[in-house]
Amino acid sequence: MDFFQILSEERIKKAYQDGEFDGLPGFGKPIQIEDLSAIPEELRMAYKIMKNAGYTEEEGSLRQEMMSIEDLLKKCDESEKENLRRKLNEKLLRFNQLMAKRGIKTNSSLFKNYELKVQRKIHK
Repeated sequence: MDFFQILSEERIKKAYQDGEFDGLPGFGKPIQIEDLSAIPEELRMAYKIMKNAGYTEEEGSLRQEMMSIEDLLKKCDESEKENLRRKLNEKLLRFNQLMAKRGIKTNSSLFKNYELKVQRKIHK
């Protein structure tokens, strides 16, 4: 062992003996091991970082769905646009709810609504 490992081990042991680890959240409870077997080994660290940051799979899928709907809005005819706008607004609402749970304020729905209004005026 090198000097820093020995020093670290000694400090950890001393802190443990002094009771500095008592009362920490989860103290005395079993560790919950997360099953990451479905995630490729080279992506597990990135997955854990994103998960610990609050990013969820639902958020990612909502982003993809919103982008797809936005692409469809640009290419579809007027008869389908209203239905797609409704779907986009539902996705935006759900996305904003997820962001609010994480404490992130988004104004995306305001900008999207403004963007849609501008597009309607331009295409008239």
